[in-house]
Amino acid sequence: MGIEERQAMQRIVRDQAMEFEFDHRHPPKLSVKQGESFVVETEDAGCGLVRSTDIAPHLNDLPPRKFEPPKGNPIGGPVYVEGAEKGDLLEVTIESIVVDKQGFTNIRPGGGPLNDSRKWQSLQGPFVHIIKHLPGPSGTTRDGKGVFNDKITWDLQPFIGTIGVAPEREVETSAVGQGPWGGNLDVRDMKEGTRCYLNCYHPGGLLYVGDVHGTQGDTEFYGTADETRAELTLSCRVIKDKRIPFVRLEKSDSIISLYSFRPLENAVESAIVNLMEWMVSEYGVSERDAYMHTCINPDFRVHVYQMVRLGRLQYTAGAEIPRKYLVPS
Repeated sequence: MGIEERQAMQRIVRDQAMEFEFDHRHPPKLSVKQGESFVVETEDAGCGLVRSTDIAPHLNDLPPRKFEPPKGNPIGGPVYVEGAEKGDLLEVTIESIVVDKQGFTNIRPGGGPLNDSRKWQSLQGPFVHIIKHLPGPSGTTRDGKGVFNDKITWDLQPFIGTIGVAPEREVETSAVGQGPWGGNLDVRDMKEGTRCYLNCYHPGGLLYVGDVHGTQGDTEFYGTADETRAELTLSCRVIKDKRIPFVRLEKSDSIISLYSFRPLENAVESAIVNLMEWMVSEYGVSERDAYMHTCINPDFRVHVYQMVRLGRLQYTAGAEIPRKYLVPS
């Protein structure tokens, strides 16, 4: 896609992508047709305030932390998708993710699973680490490198950490809100080329996105990944009169059923059972075959995407099966 074509798209610019609630009362910032590509410029999870290591001593004093829950993970939206109604399913295609030239991770005093450990006192913060993002073969950071230090680099794997629609009645925050409507899920497979499926509760769907990560390890253990600004290109389609139990993902070669809950084993079990139901109802796999896949298929995977101790945030798991096994029984 050329620069002129991208510039001609409708977009939410970064300083307008600073909502902190999934709220059906927010007026739409964009109205798009089904299949129309549009752009959302997102701010990082720290609201753009963590740009150097100098900020480390002040992490707990930043303005977003004056709220409960904190005003983290700013999101752009809502986006009104023409034709979407309550009771429909919104398909969101992630066309591209171009991240900023840098990201950050940090450890705040009092935060993370080791914050009160006598053994790991050096990990109790305050600490900020900046990760440089270098362009890749495309000339952009879509496929670039993350620089951990002067000895270690890795491939950037950008993804959307927080994505969802406005819930039916509740107002949920971008920091700890989660549900069948989406939310702060931090799923590494919410990446370029993925299609994400969300239940709709209001006319237009009212889509929000933000909290892009350049990279993240399984569990996001201490709660702050490679947090970065980004430019997202998305498009949407509406599937009429359809409901799903929780957020679903479709990749080119697999499908993934997500679930968020505590304890973790409950999230894993629900993700697996929901995947089985998906295999049976939409692909014609028999109940017995679907069950056996989850136990003996060496390509069946369970991902622990997010296991972060933060307020009422649940743990997010995903059950994945390659498409080559989705054959009618």
